[in-house]
Amino acid sequence: MVTRPDHVADWRERRPARATLRLNLMFVLPFALLPGAFMQAPAGLALRLVAVALMLLAAWLTREGMRAEAAYEARRVARRPALARKAVAAVAMAAGLGCGVYVPGGAGAALVIGALGAALHLGAFGLDPMRDKHPDGVAGWQGDRVARAVADAESQLAAMRDAVAGTGDRDLVARVEAFRARARELFLRIEAEPARLAGARRYLGVYLLGACDAAKQYAALDRKARDGHARARFVALLDDLERDFAARSEALLADDRARLDIEIEVLRERLQREGLRPE
Repeated sequence: MVTRPDHVADWRERRPARATLRLNLMFVLPFALLPGAFMQAPAGLALRLVAVALMLLAAWLTREGMRAEAAYEARRVARRPALARKAVAAVAMAAGLGCGVYVPGGAGAALVIGALGAALHLGAFGLDPMRDKHPDGVAGWQGDRVARAVADAESQLAAMRDAVAGTGDRDLVARVEAFRARARELFLRIEAEPARLAGARRYLGVYLLGACDAAKQYAALDRKARDGHARARFVALLDDLERDFAARSEALLADDRARLDIEIEVLRERLQREGLRPE
């Protein structure tokens, strides 16, 4: 039986309290430049506004970099972020501070303050992950395949949550989060046993696509009119998918191809009865 790990909670919620405080301050502090900006000549005003924009960009990039790092740390197999967001944020912070303190004839001081700002940013938030992460004994190409497959599956789960979150139904969002936690159990198993990826990709392709399409269809219906019957059917589908998931995952991880083919066909038929037709 598949046990539910303690660390399957949404990685986007994983952020140390101190880092959260520092990040929130980054979104607030740029506005301290605004009162004085409107006392400047037009060129000075424009420079201060550019400074505020650059510093807010740095804050946003830092937040996205922290999320990408949290996702990287939560996975046994992961690819390094394609964009070093925190490093780019440090550069944007340096440019923003430099623009914010610049006065004619004071370029040197602006450069020094910008450099100090970049150094403090890197000291507070660190650098982005710089290398791909593979468990011991897993070849690089195989680890890349697992990382890509898990990233694709996570994007399906995120789309599913976003669709349901648009309804404003907090209870249903919580129900979808529980479903996501169940799906992530298989991700962790695949990362521990990359050789199982081929079968897992087939199963997840049906399982997650069907669930995601169901969430989008329910959200579309909810935007037109609240329908308790549609909500009940959607919840029932999630219940059925989650209830059967553990047993079907065992078939997949046991490499029981005949049983897995049957399970996939059963899942296809259920989704088709619900009006969903995964390829």
